[in-house]
Amino acid sequence: MAKKVTHYVVWKGLKPGIYENWNDCEKQVKGFPEAKYKGFPSKIAAQRAFEMGYEAYKSLSKEEEVLFHVDENTPKPIFPSLAVDAAWNTITLEMEYQGVDCQTGKLIFHQGTFPDATNNVGEFLAIVHGLALLKTKGSEIPIYTDSLTAISWVRAKQARTKLKRTERNKILFELIQRAEKWLRENTWKNRILKWETQYWGEIPADFGRK
Repeated sequence: MAKKVTHYVVWKGLKPGIYENWNDCEKQVKGFPEAKYKGFPSKIAAQRAFEMGYEAYKSLSKEEEVLFHVDENTPKPIFPSLAVDAAWNTITLEMEYQGVDCQTGKLIFHQGTFPDATNNVGEFLAIVHGLALLKTKGSEIPIYTDSLTAISWVRAKQARTKLKRTERNKILFELIQRAEKWLRENTWKNRILKWETQYWGEIPADFGRK
């Protein structure tokens, strides 16, 4: 059964944005050349799609598109599972990432800090680190992340970062290259899932520095 539409995203129209009913949405797209819009079952799903952009949203696979069909009835997290997250200091530009057992909060791995980095790079590396580690253990449990950007990068098997190389982040770029190589040369059955912060609270791997 199709989910009830509660919010509409207008990517291309008279006034792009998020609208709470069809009448308001229609005013932005009716007669507008090549208008781009779509309905979603919740405000958070609409916000997620609007921020991602039309082209990126349309490139999602059917499995990834499910990430946008979330509402207050979204099921609870799957256990056992691995949660990953990154932390980036806006002042020092240092990043670190970690993975924890979703159910117990036990630390599974931690890497960093890395200078001249970004949070998105950390989220990407954390997922790949988790995939590689779970494969060595023969585990097919899912991995949770709160970063759609990182999910899309893993899907593309490429870190689409605009981060510039510096003398201080050579090691970080080496890790990115190793992660991309691992993604190209390996397969995995672990599902990479979006942690629904609005409904479940902060991801268990969160560094707690907000």
